[in-house]
Amino acid sequence: MFAASLGGMTSATYSGFYGRRLIYLAGIPFLTLGSIDVALSRNVPETMVWRFIQAFGTSGGMSVGAAVIGDIYKVTERGSAMGIFFGATLLGPALAPLAGGRHDIICSRWTQAILAFAGFAGFVLMLLFLPETSHPGTRGIDKMHEDLDRMPKHWTWVWLNPLAPLALLCSPLLLLMTFVSAAVLIAYYALFVPIAYTIGAKYNITNEFIIGACFLPGGIGNITFTLWSERHWQDVFPTASSLPLPLSVPSSSSRSLSSSGLITQYIDGKLGLVLNLICFFVNGVGVNTVLTPLSAYMVDIMHSRSAEVMAASTCSRAMILSVVVAFVLPLIKLYGVAIADGIISLIGWSAFVLLWVAVRYGKGMRGWVDIGFSTAADT
Repeated sequence: MFAASLGGMTSATYSGFYGRRLIYLAGIPFLTLGSIDVALSRNVPETMVWRFIQAFGTSGGMSVGAAVIGDIYKVTERGSAMGIFFGATLLGPALAPLAGGRHDIICSRWTQAILAFAGFAGFVLMLLFLPETSHPGTRGIDKMHEDLDRMPKHWTWVWLNPLAPLALLCSPLLLLMTFVSAAVLIAYYALFVPIAYTIGAKYNITNEFIIGACFLPGGIGNITFTLWSERHWQDVFPTASSLPLPLSVPSSSSRSLSSSGLITQYIDGKLGLVLNLICFFVNGVGVNTVLTPLSAYMVDIMHSRSAEVMAASTCSRAMILSVVVAFVLPLIKLYGVAIADGIISLIGWSAFVLLWVAVRYGKGMRGWVDIGFSTAADT
């Protein structure tokens, strides 16, 4: 988690200075090298070191990827593109348990080898086909050359503070958006992380592959919103910069979490399992329906520093999740799944309140702390 957070902010900081393409090409080799060495590791300390390197290399994908979308899509198209981006991203956690459940067919070392091959293939494709997406004159190195009024003869390295993106969270509005996304994801992970101890224990599912398959409805929910957003985004979200997000959306994740807890506690047999899978689907739709507009909104209002604002939000959100989700299983063991899910769903409901505040007072909150918000001319 630490490596992913540090790597994401480092990638975002340098992508704003040197450009998106170079950071992608610099980060992916760390993923490939880390995956190879994780596969070859002989003990836990070696595995931890190379996992750190692996996570550091791949962590720029979220922040820099969102920035690339902001670079190449018009304001009216970013929401749909961001929906596809997050749909694909959230599909990974849904499919990973399914693959992990078949460890009798493919061991973890071969899984890491596949990741290494995927990283190498991605590097080659980006090297050949990915152009620089940063707009001319917007990179830090371009501005430095303008100030010097000359082009240097050799490429120069400039040391930057990788923690600088965190300063963007001095804005109450961006901090509020981070808390909203964290609250929704808490409801998402609280439903899926302890699934073996809730769904598995209640319905006597001991096969790891079947338990992994229970994650699929959440991924299908993510894809469902992605397909819907391609056709109807502009009908519901005409401009992300005004954040016209339906306030009922964040509550769907909380309702599905609390409903799943009650179903697991009191409904036995196939009916209970089917109802739980429906809750997983609704939760998957809900989380993407919140994250996509919020991300498009942050990219719109901080277009010149889109990678940095995404990195700061993602890093802070990950830290919050790592702390809160760690208490989910102890809470279930202490109070039972129904009460535990009900308590955690209150965090999800807080997203409803925070989002209402953002919709009602967002424009005014931008003026509280001036961090260089975008205007209509540079969005």
